[in-house]
Amino acid sequence: MRAKKPGAGGKQAAPQQRVIKKYPNRRLYDTDTSSYITLAEVRRLVLDSEPFVVRDAKTDEDLTRSILLQIILEEEAAGAPIFSEAVLANIIRFYGHAMQGFMGTYLEKNVQAFMDLQTRLREQSQGMTPEMLAQLMNVQSPLMQGLMKTYVEQSRNVFDQMQQQMQKQAEQMLGAFGMKR
Repeated sequence: MRAKKPGAGGKQAAPQQRVIKKYPNRRLYDTDTSSYITLAEVRRLVLDSEPFVVRDAKTDEDLTRSILLQIILEEEAAGAPIFSEAVLANIIRFYGHAMQGFMGTYLEKNVQAFMDLQTRLREQSQGMTPEMLAQLMNVQSPLMQGLMKTYVEQSRNVFDQMQQQMQKQAEQMLGAFGMKR
């Protein structure tokens, strides 16, 4: 990871966002290291939580999402996919649908809740023997049940918030047409 630059009062400032330029020949150039990098190296930046942006070298257009989708496509094709065909088909169905914005928010919050669960699990399993870890990972263990309950509650809360948002928007839309519920 790159060093943080000192800010005012000797405090550490947040790391600057790394800029990667994509050239017409499809090569990626890391302006931080002044070298060409591969998609696998961009994947490593993601895994290391390095802040970066991918920009078109000619137009300066932000291509970060496109590169991230390319990494996902390669990972999915590598043999251990996360998304089933049914999930992918359902995601495609949301594009252009009134629920598209809600679905994106719902997925983002649920993935974040799952990442939080994974972090708590990792923190609680530090220093455990393999036997203790196997016992922890048993779905019947009270600790695992507690973690899963928290995750399910967070997921339910996100869904409830999404429903409330949709209801408010529907009421506003009906009100605009002079119709009340």
